[in-house]
Amino acid sequence: MLEALISSKTRLKLLLKFFLNSNTTAYLRGLEEEFGESTNSIRLELNRFEKAGFLESYSQANKKIFKVNDNHPLFKDINSIVLKLVGLDHVIDYVLKHMGELKEVYLVGQLSKGKDAETVELVLVGDINEIFLTDLIVKAERRINKRIHYTHYKEDDFVLASISKPDESPLLLWSK
Repeated sequence: MLEALISSKTRLKLLLKFFLNSNTTAYLRGLEEEFGESTNSIRLELNRFEKAGFLESYSQANKKIFKVNDNHPLFKDINSIVLKLVGLDHVIDYVLKHMGELKEVYLVGQLSKGKDAETVELVLVGDINEIFLTDLIVKAERRINKRIHYTHYKEDDFVLASISKPDESPLLLWSK
């Protein structure tokens, strides 16, 4: 969809990487491995984003680490566009806000790392009606053209550390 407006595939990948999860950090060689593209094209886009103020950088162990500038005036707008692009806006509005005693929702998996994926992986915390949820998820999957998988925890059983994997940071999508 955005490919019609933004012709650079590298730029689109960087938008997903940094604007889907604002806690994401990355360095040039790591992005080269992840994207499977030349460092020159990635460096060019990173420099453009940094010059425009969308990204910030700092040095760590001889690496230049990039992070989104969430204080940029357009951060919320770009974040909203990226959420719409991957269908998370619809999941939040259509499914999660109608779940009753839901306390928190976390995004995990590939999308939480800023990578596009065919599956939306969620962790739901609170008391929910799973039959009602299943019906809503089926409708949402049709609308966003992605599979939605979820893990459910009762509030007393949930520990944030239990859903974290070494290379993954859960993204809090929604909280009551």
